[in-house]
Amino acid sequence: MNGSGLIERPVTWVALAGFMGTGKSRIGWELSRALALHFVDTDKLITRVVGKSIPEVFAQEGEAYFRACEAEVVRRVTRLDYAVISLGGGTFIHEANRRKLLERGPVVVLWASPETVYQRTRHSDRPLLQSTDPLSRIRNLMMEREEHYRQGTIHVHSDGRPAEEIVEEVIERLWAWNSNQKETEPVVERAAD
Repeated sequence: MNGSGLIERPVTWVALAGFMGTGKSRIGWELSRALALHFVDTDKLITRVVGKSIPEVFAQEGEAYFRACEAEVVRRVTRLDYAVISLGGGTFIHEANRRKLLERGPVVVLWASPETVYQRTRHSDRPLLQSTDPLSRIRNLMMEREEHYRQGTIHVHSDGRPAEEIVEEVIERLWAWNSNQKETEPVVERAAD
């Protein structure tokens, strides 16, 4: 907020993509607070709509059903304003989702090493990591998805960095992205009382 009571933001909508365990939910939440925007976690939105956890959806309905739910959620979140969107790890790899998201606004891709992802996710019940060798599974999935993640707007590494530092970098990079947009000016609006 500047001295006149106005909030300056580089954007009013941004999505965070990347592999599971790269910090999308944590960074998304912190970024939404820093920019005074709403926070939406697409995986949590799916669980609310479907009434089941992600592992339950995968086990009972299958991955195809989950991906269909994910596509519907992408359709919904691209209609929002004043929001930071944390995407599920597989959301951005599907072309239709990726296209809709990139048409809507910037997509920040968070990156981390396979070892960091393993450390962050090893005690979780993530369906895609149910394997006798989860670290190899992570490496393979990351290699399969890399070309899709590379299509994001901004790329930030999250390995071994505090959330505050990552959020600061994301905001700086969003301002730079904004200044490169021909017709876009920083969004300035009166702060809510």
